[in-house]
Amino acid sequence: MSVTNIPLGGADRRSFTLPERLKDPAWLLLPAAAFLAFIYLLPVIDLVRISLSGPSWSVHFERVFAVPLYWNSLVRTMEISFMVALLCLFFGYPTALLIHKSSGWRQIVVATAVILPYFIAILIRTYSWMVLLGRNGPINKLAVALGIFDQPAQLLFNRSAVLLGMTAVLLPLMVLSIYSSIARQDPSFVRAGQASGAGPLAVFWRVLLPLTMPGMGAGFLLVFVTALGFFITPTLLGGPGDQMFAMHITQQADFATSEGFLQALAVVLLVITLIVVAIAGRFLGFEFIWGGGKLVEASSHASSPRSSRRGGTLSAKLADSVGWPLLRLLSRMPLGTGTWTVRVLGGFVLLALMAPIVVVMILSFSKASFLTFPPPGFSLRWYEKFFSDSEWMTAFTNSFTIALLSAVIAVTLGGLAALGIVRSSIRGKAAIMLLLVSPVIVPPVVLGLSLYSLFLRTDLAGTISGLAAAHAIGGLPIVVVIMAASLQGVDRRLEQAAAVHGASPLTVFRTVTLPAVAPGMAAAAFFAFLHSFDELVLSLFLSSAQLRTLPLRLWADVNYQLNPVLAVVSTLEVLLVVGGIALARPVLAGRTKPAV
Repeated sequence: MSVTNIPLGGADRRSFTLPERLKDPAWLLLPAAAFLAFIYLLPVIDLVRISLSGPSWSVHFERVFAVPLYWNSLVRTMEISFMVALLCLFFGYPTALLIHKSSGWRQIVVATAVILPYFIAILIRTYSWMVLLGRNGPINKLAVALGIFDQPAQLLFNRSAVLLGMTAVLLPLMVLSIYSSIARQDPSFVRAGQASGAGPLAVFWRVLLPLTMPGMGAGFLLVFVTALGFFITPTLLGGPGDQMFAMHITQQADFATSEGFLQALAVVLLVITLIVVAIAGRFLGFEFIWGGGKLVEASSHASSPRSSRRGGTLSAKLADSVGWPLLRLLSRMPLGTGTWTVRVLGGFVLLALMAPIVVVMILSFSKASFLTFPPPGFSLRWYEKFFSDSEWMTAFTNSFTIALLSAVIAVTLGGLAALGIVRSSIRGKAAIMLLLVSPVIVPPVVLGLSLYSLFLRTDLAGTISGLAAAHAIGGLPIVVVIMAASLQGVDRRLEQAAAVHGASPLTVFRTVTLPAVAPGMAAAAFFAFLHSFDELVLSLFLSSAQLRTLPLRLWADVNYQLNPVLAVVSTLEVLLVVGGIALARPVLAGRTKPAV
């Protein structure tokens, strides 16, 4: 999802009277700014303040880097995040090409297979891999049947399982980033290369690959930054030697004596994340976080004749020093090798994304009392157990109520902010947009810990309103991005015509703008609702024994017992996502078109 046409500069320098200034849409940014300042920025600042407390400002940080447990975990986190980003790049590029080269219903099927898992909760996708890799799972049973193993192997609780699970969870993010970059390119560049006599591999290496490097870089960095804050997947799929840094923060949160040191752990993770984002922003522009226009400019710039005359680009040097010898070697292979490579790797990715979901949905109808695939028989017993269990129903009701309230907050504040940033002539729109979407780059454990102190002081901990407000921090960026894109598609001449005929700004918005952006608003509301409904990490910090959400109940059961009731919850979640995506498909389809 990208915002590609937000005008980020060129403020109108004319002087206005005070009444005219008060009509400026820029004032609509204030509610969202005030909300984020109170419930997001101030808690993070307070987190930093506490981490610097003690006999000296560095005492807690010295302990973080001096104790081998934390230092090794930090290094391990960087290594795993880098490996996951590389794996996502390796498998994500051919998958993005497969979507781009498909057409008609095939493209819809392939794109849906990538997009659908992206909106399913990380906990549910991780649970699906636990089922697939379990001793009674389909992978072990297939391997034994084929004679690969004599008996079921231990596929869980190791580094390979962690890499596989995290790659599968984050792969859609990479695919969508690369596909967005590929879809923006002018097809005439590729045709020109082919008309000049270059083969498919040469055209890919010298034309398509350099043009899509910004998208590859954006996808790599987004995956890397997101992976830094992971702890759900490593906790469930990994062993003691696979603990990532965020896991220590959640473990230390249970000890009151950890204040100061606990905040220092969170600040270290936050600083590393911000450093990576700052480096990415230096080369790609911070617009890469929300898919903004600078990536488009970078691609166009790289393909311009002026850029090609410089001759010193990194991609050109790589192509000349490494690419051509490799291409001469690959040129001996059949012409269809590239096409089949894309199909095989892309098909493998689609299988890895969809198979866990399908297997879990089948298991939800299992007749067995434990997880085994294929099921010995089919029954609705686990659905009956889920809907008749008061604890599950209470958790579901709590999640639904919190998500509904959170979506209202996010859509109200995010819609106003989107209107303010798109329709106003305020300066520094890129900086404002960065503030609005910045919660997506803050590791959830850091945000949860920072909010914990605020919620204790304001008696919001363990309340529906408090959790809804906390979840809205992550839902607001989603709403801003979708609504800003929808507002850009509104013909301003219609609004101007209504204003010329005497309609007030409120009437223009109600009768012209709102109907035009209604589909986008509906999509934004659904995804904000879904974000809250699936939120686990913030709920771990801010919930209470009396207020348990569905993800918290699912988390507790996944850690202590695996039974088909969890498959029922996962199936219902998938159906919810499928229904929402079906309703939002017209909006999503319009947003995936290349920018002009």
